[in-house]
Amino acid sequence: MKNDGIPRLESLKVHTNGKIGYIILNRPKRYNALGATVLKELVLAAKWFDTQREIRVVIVKGEGNVFSAGADLKDPIFADMDKVDWLTRREMGQLGHKMAVAIESMRAITIAQVERFAIGGGLVLMMACDLRVAEKDTIFSIPEVDIGIPLAWGGIPKLVREIGPAITKELVMTCRKFTTVEAQSLRILNKVVPKEELDKTCLDLAHSITSKPIVPIVITKEHVNAVVATMGQESSSIADGDVLNGIVKDPDSEKAMMDYVKKVLHK
Repeated sequence: MKNDGIPRLESLKVHTNGKIGYIILNRPKRYNALGATVLKELVLAAKWFDTQREIRVVIVKGEGNVFSAGADLKDPIFADMDKVDWLTRREMGQLGHKMAVAIESMRAITIAQVERFAIGGGLVLMMACDLRVAEKDTIFSIPEVDIGIPLAWGGIPKLVREIGPAITKELVMTCRKFTTVEAQSLRILNKVVPKEELDKTCLDLAHSITSKPIVPIVITKEHVNAVVATMGQESSSIADGDVLNGIVKDPDSEKAMMDYVKKVLHK
């Protein structure tokens, strides 16, 4: 496995093997929660892979047999919003959106290797990938409303474009959990496999892509993404960070976030 020239990263593991690269969320004790450092490093990793012309597929996965628990509510990006100036708050609020755009616009084809759970921002990261494979016992949910905030990071337009407005409203408003059976029926997963087959399935899928001529593969990705852009995804996501900044100090939202942290993170 090659590691020459890979930037130093605190929260990710990045390596390559032939034409295949890996981005591994490396915060297993925090269930690979997405704090400011992780979001920034995902952007750096995406840009670095764009300089590696031999890399055709990048597999995105989590360390510790977990994909991601979503936004890290203990991270300063959320906890200390009121302690920094407006411009810093705005930059912090936009990190999730920038991460999703960076992953989605990578030249390489990205495969999300999902297991155990993909929650909130973790689901957004998964959906920013071109292809998605999950082990059959994975659980999904979008708990942002329970936390007292709207789903941001471009998550709403991504869901609307893939599963439609009615199901998007239901999943986001109810915050209910859903399984891989439902996720596949909604067409947000390409494959669902037993846990013991997950690594091989993702690797086989990667090899099937790397075996094809690179030019039509890249053009196909760019063509599909161009069609998606005409649906207004980017224009409707750009203010997500500003919305977050505006709502986090709403009394009801602040109480909901504190209650959620006590309930979920202090167990």
